[in-house]
Amino acid sequence: MRDHWSNCITHFDERVDAFIKEHFSDPKTRCLLIAGAGFDPRARRVAEKLAAAMGPRLHALFLREERGDPAANLTTEADTNERELLSLVPNAIVQQIQIFADDGAPVAGQRLSDTLAKFEWPEALTDVVLDMSALSLGIAFPAARFCLEHCERDDNLNFHLMISSNPELDARILGEPSPQVINVRGFAGVNVEYASKPVARIWLPHLAHGSAAKLQKIRASHSDVYKICPLLPFPARNPRRADELLTEFLTQLTDEWDFDSRDLIYVSERNPLDSYRTISTLKERYDRTVDGIFEPQIILSPLGSKVMAAGAMMAAIEHNLLVQYVETLRYDFDHTGNGHEHHADMTVHVWLHGPIYASYKQQESAPEPEAA
Repeated sequence: MRDHWSNCITHFDERVDAFIKEHFSDPKTRCLLIAGAGFDPRARRVAEKLAAAMGPRLHALFLREERGDPAANLTTEADTNERELLSLVPNAIVQQIQIFADDGAPVAGQRLSDTLAKFEWPEALTDVVLDMSALSLGIAFPAARFCLEHCERDDNLNFHLMISSNPELDARILGEPSPQVINVRGFAGVNVEYASKPVARIWLPHLAHGSAAKLQKIRASHSDVYKICPLLPFPARNPRRADELLTEFLTQLTDEWDFDSRDLIYVSERNPLDSYRTISTLKERYDRTVDGIFEPQIILSPLGSKVMAAGAMMAAIEHNLLVQYVETLRYDFDHTGNGHEHHADMTVHVWLHGPIYASYKQQESAPEPEAA
């Protein structure tokens, strides 16, 4: 158990800048940054902050996701981001990740795992930072699990998540879904195929603008869902965002998903720990409720906000939950905004592992007091 995760160290916006300046400016730190190198305008945000604080002590592995037939303008923007990233971090390499095999099967997680397994980690590292800002779910989740397990083998190695989040920008990135629903690599959950009791499934889809087709495919793949508990962003920068999403998904919710409005779950758009705590609490209560009667299974589909997804990922790792998604065949990016307001990026930092949590581990390993 990772008891410190419920209250692990987090920073937001200008406090992230202050943390980077304080922690990573120390000449003893050596950091590996793992981040995306695609077309997303947020791809360079975290690298710029770390490079300014660390200079040559920063190393990086930049992952460039390759999908079939990308739009020419997005390829140009990805090329620009790649050049800028390599200029910012000279001690870096760019690794292309083919998201689909030759037969069209989604293989992002396997390719990512192979890449990280072969990667030569720099010596004398003190910190590993995974920047989820410009990584897809099928890459970010396996990368986080791989890095966490790598760092947890060394109590002196810190592992951080950083996210440059912009929900308004997310709404302008449109994707064409592939036909196949798949499990995220490393997040297959507990095998309930041969369970001795009937399986009672709860599905937790994250409602996000433009994701209706993907979520509909996931819902269609499960004919026996006991409950559907949609996750909505609230509090959110746009106080009406949850209402707008309910309107967008009205047909699915009322006509197709057999949904009860009492099952809505609201989690913060800003703090990933809210998502983590909420899902963890639901899991623990559900297990107690159906104990001895049903085999419980919770299915996560965090297709929306990267911040909310980061909390869902933490819960999935901690409780061994199933994460399902639909890969994207190709992206389109609405540069004009198409009615969406332009807002500044929000920055989030989550410190997942490191010597700073040594006292928690001592408490976990302490023997239970003997009964009087």
